[in-house]
Amino acid sequence: MLRIAICDDDNNAVAAHKKIAETCLMQNGSAGKIDTYTASDNLLCDITEDGFFFDLILLDIEMPGNSGMEIAEKIKPCLPNVKIIFITSHMEYAIDAFELSIFRYVPKNDIDKRLFSAVRDAIKLIELEDGKAYTIQTNCRLEKIPCKEIYYIERDGKNARISAVCGISRVRKSLQQVYSELNAEEFIYIDRGCIVNMIHIMQIKDGMAVLKNGVSLPISRTHLQEVKAQINDYWGAHI
Repeated sequence: MLRIAICDDDNNAVAAHKKIAETCLMQNGSAGKIDTYTASDNLLCDITEDGFFFDLILLDIEMPGNSGMEIAEKIKPCLPNVKIIFITSHMEYAIDAFELSIFRYVPKNDIDKRLFSAVRDAIKLIELEDGKAYTIQTNCRLEKIPCKEIYYIERDGKNARISAVCGISRVRKSLQQVYSELNAEEFIYIDRGCIVNMIHIMQIKDGMAVLKNGVSLPISRTHLQEVKAQINDYWGAHI
């Protein structure tokens, strides 16, 4: 079941946004629970002190108490994979939103058209990411790494080195073998010795793949155009 939070100091906006979220869940055939807040400090307390979990949060930026921007920054350590949709009337916030890895930015002057598609796309992506894991099994350990938490995988001698949210893991297999076992379209080669999870690529800049965790990985010249095409095709098919 998806957990969604909506936070806006305007009661009418909260009701409207909740209706949109309910429609998106229904049309996608997804089960979900929606919690609403008109005080940003209550949302922050529920997450940071009481351990509430959310998959998706719709946040107004301009609120009394903690602003939406401050909320997003403070909850990231508690909910590193949460999808956040910012709603605001000030375009200049979009730059800061990018720095916080915000899923989507919706201007209030176009909210009727753009909020629905933003929520719909977030729900699709959350469900796309869920449920898959890569298993490392040896005589002395069993480790399951959720695929959505894997940033990239590199060749490391005779091992494959997996960089994920939980840290570094190594498996004594070739990179090609790990790639075949993943069997997931979101993983692509950006170099002969490196596979990246497209879900975590924020941008391609100066021949580098810039990831959500701040790491920049070089893309070989022979792979650059193919990588761009694969990213476009992937998001075009799923969102």
